Amino acid sequence: MPAPPEALRRGPFRPGAFRSAAHEPRTAVVLGRWLGAALLLCFATGLISHLLQDPPSWLAGRLPARPVSGYRVTQGLHVISGLAAIPLTGAKLWTVYPRLFEWPPARSVRHALERLSIAVLVAAVLLELFTGLLNTLQWYPWPFPFRQTHYWVGWTATGALLLHLAVKAPVIAAHWRRVRSVRLAERRALLAGVAAAVGAVTLTTAGQSVGPLRPLDLFAPRRPGSGGDPLPVNRTAAQAGTTAVPADWHLAVTGPSPYRIGLAELRALPQTTAHLPIACVEGWSADARWTGVRLSTLLRRAGIPPGTAVRITSLETAGPYRVTEMPAAYADDPLTLLALALDGGQLTADHGFPARIIAPNRPGVLQTKWVARIEAT
Repeated sequence: MPAPPEALRRGPFRPGAFRSAAHEPRTAVVLGRWLGAALLLCFATGLISHLLQDPPSWLAGRLPARPVSGYRVTQGLHVISGLAAIPLTGAKLWTVYPRLFEWPPARSVRHALERLSIAVLVAAVLLELFTGLLNTLQWYPWPFPFRQTHYWVGWTATGALLLHLAVKAPVIAAHWRRVRSVRLAERRALLAGVAAAVGAVTLTTAGQSVGPLRPLDLFAPRRPGSGGDPLPVNRTAAQAGTTAVPADWHLAVTGPSPYRIGLAELRALPQTTAHLPIACVEGWSADARWTGVRLSTLLRRAGIPPGTAVRITSLETAGPYRVTEMPAAYADDPLTLLALALDGGQLTADHGFPARIIAPNRPGVLQTKWVARIEAT
């Protein structure tokens, strides 16, 4: 291929345009290792979250209710690794971007395909991180559904990442270990700066899901326990249209022996108190003390046998989680409650008055508030 025309030998195309010694393979490999680890952890934990929320039929009956804090841990790691990947992605792109201006732009078909795969990888990772960050703020300015798009772009990014690793394997292997005779001060400074940025981002945001780091939680959008409320509220009663609960509210339990039961009668049943976390896909989580009636007690009274999945319907008239399905492992778990109280006080409207579901190892969106009906599926 002929040399680039003289008109293009300006700006980033001019010889010596990129002077930093950190634009070299060893720096790119080190940053790639850090970024790859963050992205793969983010993908694995995101996949767990997706399967817990929307399991395929073959998996729904195998989802475990334990460990109690399983979803809290995996969702916390998902958001932490995703936020850490943002400065890592910026540093990685800065290190390799001079290659965008190489001449010729494509030396062979293989080289052209390699560059195309990198374009897909970069676009998918940036879209995934950008939309994920806005999701933590509950801000959805785009016209497409977030969760489904986030799921499939995650697969696209992971596939492109694995392809990129395969294509770049020789370069990665050649620069995996540091050559003692080649020590770049600029590389050390850059890597130290990136590590400091990742640490700062993590320490100032992880407190929304990691209790010991809560005092440092300066920039996370949710701060459990602030303002006197033990838990943040993603969907208020006003947004759900459930501020005015009917005075004659009764819970309907449908089974071989269906019945309806009022709030006073529910409070007269044996009460169980459980310390359970609630964790949301937006990244926050917190422990709380829930008191109510074991769900299994209500199901047995309706003649619903153990091992039966149930459907739970909210008083909400609309919303993607107005009706939820609960596999038998959760319905039968002794810690799964129809909660009537939170931290010793009556449930408030925003937390699900008159009754809500709380179960171990379940995404927050499936902990149905304002429960109206429970039935066997």
